[in-house]
Amino acid sequence: MSQINTIAVIGAGIMGRGIAHAAALGGYCTILEDVLPATLRKAENEIRSNLDKAVELGKVAAPDADAAFQRLQYAGSVEEAAREADLVIEAVPEEMESKIEIFTLLDKICRPTTILASNTSSLSITEIASVTYRAKRCIGMHFFNPVHKMKLLEIVRALETDDDTLASAIEVGKHMRKEVVVIKESPGFITSRINAMIGNEAFYMLQEGIASPEDIDKALKLGLNHPMGPFELVDLVGLDTRLHILEYLHKTLGEKYRPAPLLVQYVKAGRLGKKLGRGVYEYPDAAIKAKN
Repeated sequence: MSQINTIAVIGAGIMGRGIAHAAALGGYCTILEDVLPATLRKAENEIRSNLDKAVELGKVAAPDADAAFQRLQYAGSVEEAAREADLVIEAVPEEMESKIEIFTLLDKICRPTTILASNTSSLSITEIASVTYRAKRCIGMHFFNPVHKMKLLEIVRALETDDDTLASAIEVGKHMRKEVVVIKESPGFITSRINAMIGNEAFYMLQEGIASPEDIDKALKLGLNHPMGPFELVDLVGLDTRLHILEYLHKTLGEKYRPAPLLVQYVKAGRLGKKLGRGVYEYPDAAIKAKN
């Protein structure tokens, strides 16, 4: 099993900053990268706030939170962040082209022993790894939003992922305080495949006028014991992200995953979810933060 001391996270959006939080709290020297300085500042402030909240709730000891925050570093380029890392976790948007571009670059600048992981929620790790000369050291690490709260980590073994890489990823997940499940690569893995079906069907029901978003959410929470309704969840995840997943599943698994027309319409209208203040529901406070 490879020794992991330093983790680089590529992309400081919602998922990237959450992964960096978990990595630093897990004891790793963590470098968070983004090309936008404002995004890095926002990520730093949010991580500090989330650590303070965890201390306030008694979930993390104050010295541990402070130590985690001190382990965090920030970088404005992929080269600066990843050159000396033992593990690089890519957390860019859910688009194959973007992930292939990042992995191609990482393969050139990282040491031969460095493990490359993608936080993709549905895309093929085998295809992403194929653009590198280290397919054996490529793996999927699918975290869940919000990363600092969600316990699950899906580790996805691609066609050529070797045993050492798998064992190292599992060990990192455990240090990050995650419950790990290991999956043989398949489109959508476990959670995205099932969740996309539920969320898509909810949009079809809304489109047909069967019930309001509030009542559909209430029915699944109270009747099926889901912690969040499908519309609450898609607003949190991002309607654009959900649409990308469904389009990929439709392409790879067939007609039953065809995106609901209403979901497509919402995305075209810019109703992308809580991050922009408007998805299925309205979030005025989030809209103000997004503008700032």
